[in-house]
Amino acid sequence: MLAFTGSRLDRADNDRADPERLAGYMNWRARLLALDGLMPGMDQAGALAWGTLADAPEDAELVFLGLDGGKPCFACVPAAGDAAPRLANPAVWQAMASLTPDDLAIYGGARSIVDWHARHRFCAQCGGTTRIAKGGWQRECNQCAASHFPRTDPVAIMLVEYDGRLMLGRGKGWPEGRFSALAGFVEPGESIEEGVAREVLEESGVKVRDVTYIASQPWPFPSQLMIGCHGYADDDALVVDETELAEIRWFTREEVAASLAGDGPFAAPPAQAIAHHLLTWWRDR
Repeated sequence: MLAFTGSRLDRADNDRADPERLAGYMNWRARLLALDGLMPGMDQAGALAWGTLADAPEDAELVFLGLDGGKPCFACVPAAGDAAPRLANPAVWQAMASLTPDDLAIYGGARSIVDWHARHRFCAQCGGTTRIAKGGWQRECNQCAASHFPRTDPVAIMLVEYDGRLMLGRGKGWPEGRFSALAGFVEPGESIEEGVAREVLEESGVKVRDVTYIASQPWPFPSQLMIGCHGYADDDALVVDETELAEIRWFTREEVAASLAGDGPFAAPPAQAIAHHLLTWWRDR
């Protein structure tokens, strides 16, 4: 199972638009996810910590996360979001490694939605203030009544193969020896396949064909959907985009297998990242 997938929560979408039902959920049975800003609170057993609605600040905006065995679950919108485009906090990696897959999925979904609220308190249409709506899965402008919805940004992350070897890149600022699959945002007006081909051509100078989908993963930093793909290159001549990448190299299946085992020519992506899953998939083909 990929990290951040498999949440046990019932999102109860039909209840989000019913103010009376939502109000009825705000009772003694309701649980409040403990968050320190956007970081997860954890109990002594290393699981997600939960409180009650009495623990929420008086003026807090509450997001309805869903039902857990019939118990309503909420999270507070923090004072500030995180506009950083990349995951760089070591404490987050530590939490990702220690939480169970189920807890990690709940935390990832909660983090994405409350972070979006914290960064969208003003209307993109008129600049007026916005208020929470539909249990936290919408915001409405207090001035022009425009509706705003949580965004998810599609990112293509791709394995490119040529003659039994795999193209991997090292990003600028990454440690020496750390390699991963190339990735980039799918732009407006593009299909996933077109986004893959464009990103690979821009970053490596290599043309890609026969792009296929492998798997996807929600990535809440801040709110992306990683779309794992595989394609074939027409040749292996590289022209590296040095504004984004430090280097690109081709690796054999044996080198990829050894690196995944911790004894190869490069440091593989961590197990929580879809890139690790993609490399494992390619190794086992």
